[in-house]
Amino acid sequence: MDHTLLKQFVAAGRELHFAHAARTLGVPRSSVIAAVRSLEAQLGYALFDPNATSTQLTPQGEAFLVDAERQLDKSAKAAAASVAKPGGKAKASKGKGRAPAVKGQSKPGRKRQSR
Repeated sequence: MDHTLLKQFVAAGRELHFAHAARTLGVPRSSVIAAVRSLEAQLGYALFDPNATSTQLTPQGEAFLVDAERQLDKSAKAAAASVAKPGGKAKASKGKGRAPAVKGQSKPGRKRQSR
């Protein structure tokens, strides 16, 4: 399953409000709803109760939320373990080339010679 779909579902499952979940993730509410619908289509069962007056998880949705949180924790730990350790050989800077000349100012990197 797609990592972003799981992330959006977990946010919606924790918040139990699609707009709040979208705000915490920094995405539009419609994308959170589309992610949940896509997951429901892939799984074949409803994750949120469509007949409830407020946003509520179904029993299958609660079980899937626990599994999704575990999967996200595993992937976060694996990503943290794969990060390169600091240190190692320093690389020389290639530089950016010459600075543009500005009319009326001295050339960068050069000073006037004095006698």
